[in-house]
Amino acid sequence: MRVLVVGAGLGGLTLAHGLRQAGIDVAVYEQDGVSGRPQGVSLHFDDRGTAALRACLPPGHVAMAEATMGGPRDRTQSVSEVDGELAVVHSQPLDGAAGPARPGRQVHRPLLRAVLLTGLADTVRVGAQFTGFERRLDGTVRALFADGSTDTADVLVGADGVGSAVRRQYLPQVQVVDTGKRMLMGATALRAVADTGLPGLIGDSPANVQQRGSMMVLGMLRFTRPPLAAREEWLPALRRDAVADLEDYVMWAVPVSQERLGSAGTPAELWCRARDLVADLHPTLRLVVDQAWRAVPVALRIGMIPPMSAWTPGNVTLLGDAIHLAPGFGGNLAMRDAHWLRDALVQADRGEQELHAAIGGYENAMRRDSFPGPLSPLTRRRRAYEFHDADPEIAVPVRGGGRLAHSRRSRRVPGAVPGGVSGDR
Repeated sequence: MRVLVVGAGLGGLTLAHGLRQAGIDVAVYEQDGVSGRPQGVSLHFDDRGTAALRACLPPGHVAMAEATMGGPRDRTQSVSEVDGELAVVHSQPLDGAAGPARPGRQVHRPLLRAVLLTGLADTVRVGAQFTGFERRLDGTVRALFADGSTDTADVLVGADGVGSAVRRQYLPQVQVVDTGKRMLMGATALRAVADTGLPGLIGDSPANVQQRGSMMVLGMLRFTRPPLAAREEWLPALRRDAVADLEDYVMWAVPVSQERLGSAGTPAELWCRARDLVADLHPTLRLVVDQAWRAVPVALRIGMIPPMSAWTPGNVTLLGDAIHLAPGFGGNLAMRDAHWLRDALVQADRGEQELHAAIGGYENAMRRDSFPGPLSPLTRRRRAYEFHDADPEIAVPVRGGGRLAHSRRSRRVPGAVPGGVSGDR
């Protein structure tokens, strides 16, 4: 069997590794460069992503990825200002009771992608813009590219994200809805805010702040092992420049409408806009944005794909954001899809199941999991959470009136800066 994958994101690369491990010929085509398109700096990694890593990647890759994750993230937290100091005013376990968020660990998304690219130099072809496909009489499918080149395989997989060119041709009835929401995301060296008390207050779990009509999401990434040392031990083939300058950091994100974001597009412009958006927050939070790495900020679009009817399976299929957008969970679900599709294609390659039936089984499972049935009113209230691509996987409680009431059990950290830290520092 031969498989063509369009898109070298987390899902496409996980699938490529899984197929290679099973002895299946695979080629990946990516229209962007080696670094890919900007998708934010951090990702909350849960059991779905971990299972896919362990099932599809070589042991050294798995060890490298897990060694450079942050600490356990087992709850969501709401932070507010109490008597001039930042305090945790609400905390809820990430146990699935109030929404689909699961326990996990934070990962540095560019590093994870660099790990996934390692060992695939002969498989991934960058700068290849997919333009369409043709089904052939012999049951194969031919992929067409902008430079006039073609490639032919038994299966074509669209792993090319929300703007999927594969989906536009294969399932033209499936439309992406732009919600008009954006998530402005950046990162700041942890050392820049180490003396504010914020790292100790939040710990490893995600936190959100709602204050005076402004909102901010935070997450600390403290690498379990220094990335450079982990590379030497587990994956020496990994590009050294992917780990050389990495250090612990604070991921931050600010929701904003496209209207308010305006024409800001460069990282420097987005950083300036973020400073405006957090101007009314506590000085420590303003410091986080003020001291941010200037080249990192990115504005992520929040879109949705409504549930669609089943289609007749064939030798073209899709995974991840190309077919089901999941703001806050996209990376995990793309890798989970890759895991499931790998298993289906291996069964077909071994003759254990007919190819189209195997792909249909994968698609049925993916649709069931990605587009569950209507929620009851009770379940809907219990899942009164909004998930953003910011961390992605951070759950942000939506509370009436947009204000957080102070909890009698609010947790403060002694020494947390009570308003004396200037954003101009």
